[in-house]
Amino acid sequence: MLELPAEISVLEVKRRLDAGEAVRLIDVREPHEFAMCRIHRAELVPMRSIPKELAALKMKAEEGALVFYCHHGPRSLQVVAWLRQRGLPACQSMQGGIDRWAASVDPGLRRY
Repeated sequence: MLELPAEISVLEVKRRLDAGEAVRLIDVREPHEFAMCRIHRAELVPMRSIPKELAALKMKAEEGALVFYCHHGPRSLQVVAWLRQRGLPACQSMQGGIDRWAASVDPGLRRY
């Protein structure tokens, strides 16, 4: 199996979503950040909850690639590294997080 790069660009995520590929967006920010702005179809799994959600995330990864994001990218990159160490290779971090998504894909999305 070909190993995915740890990061994926926002434009590639958008292209894959538009193409109907099986991609799940996982937001690892805190609930108050998610309440401020979020990407349509993303689900919230705060970074601190990732360890207890490991089994569920592995099941979701069987259905398609998991793309994690946070505000700017560092938290989601840490999550991806942690998950890969635990046997979940089908995951990537969205470079630049929701801030870059808002700047490049959805300019109507609130930036903070």
